[in-house]
Amino acid sequence: MTGGSVVEIGDLGEVELVVGPEDTAERVGSGDLPVLGTPRLLAVMEEATVRAVQGRLGDGRTSVGTRVELEHLAASPVGARVAVVAELAEVAGRRLVFGVRATDQDGTEVGRGRVERAVVDRERFMARLG
Repeated sequence: MTGGSVVEIGDLGEVELVVGPEDTAERVGSGDLPVLGTPRLLAVMEEATVRAVQGRLGDGRTSVGTRVELEHLAASPVGARVAVVAELAEVAGRRLVFGVRATDQDGTEVGRGRVERAVVDRERFMARLG
């Protein structure tokens, strides 16, 4: 990738979430239990990928999500602390590939997966929408 980008394989982004009622499967519509909903876990994983490269893609550039693979492995009740780490594993032109992993406060693996993002020019991207 060119144009002032300074992303490197191994770049990390981290996010911690304390599961609240608004994060549960019953609240986000992905089930009827008061545990961390898979869509919410995915959103936090994507947030970690954004943080991994934030401010380092070059002037006027951002990244957008393009592909996700996610395994939600363990339930997390309201009040649980979930830590998510995203690591940049591959850079192929404009494509960024991250490995993501979520663990709870006991070290239990809550989820893992892979998130792909594409680097885009912010203005050109938005101009195509309107």
